[in-house]
Amino acid sequence: MLVDYLTSALVTLLVTVDPPGLAPLFLGVTRGMSDAERRQVGVRASIIAAVIMGASGLAGAKLLDALGITLPAFRIAGGLLLFWIAFEMVFGGRGERKGDTAEKAITLDHIRNVAAFPLAIPLMAGPGAITATILLAGRAGSDPVRLGLLMAVIVGVCLSCLAVFYTASQISRLLGVTGNVVLSRLLGVILAALAVQFVADGVKAILAG
Repeated sequence: MLVDYLTSALVTLLVTVDPPGLAPLFLGVTRGMSDAERRQVGVRASIIAAVIMGASGLAGAKLLDALGITLPAFRIAGGLLLFWIAFEMVFGGRGERKGDTAEKAITLDHIRNVAAFPLAIPLMAGPGAITATILLAGRAGSDPVRLGLLMAVIVGVCLSCLAVFYTASQISRLLGVTGNVVLSRLLGVILAALAVQFVADGVKAILAG
């Protein structure tokens, strides 16, 4: 049944991507940006994530096989990169680097970089979301209707993430300067734990295989 497939795809991707849970992480990685810059980051990250998950659904399994990359290896790599970002957030590396350019406008390249990593990858289109998308595409088989529904679900999930990003600035104003600094350190610890979990899951999958 198409309705069953649609429901399964929607629930799976919503749980995997977790749009509400991205709000505090979004605040952490865009600290120091204006509302307009945050909106640019949010839009760009949502588009990148949608493209990555859509491509994963259509050709993800074949591409990874062709490159000789396993999903556990992808998970470990994503976890290590995410841990580096978390380390900077906890020990103020990001703040110090931004402080050196406090009097300068945040560049378009910086906005693009933050949108691509760590927001689009691996927080939105991470190993879990990519794996889920590949599995859902496998269930769809060669049915164009189901594949179309899967693409629509991916777009819907990314739009829900964008809506969360747009409201994140209001949360930032409520917290104030001190609140944002404390939140950034706290989120760094959470990101570090998430990164370690990525690596642990990848190692466990490799050992089990």
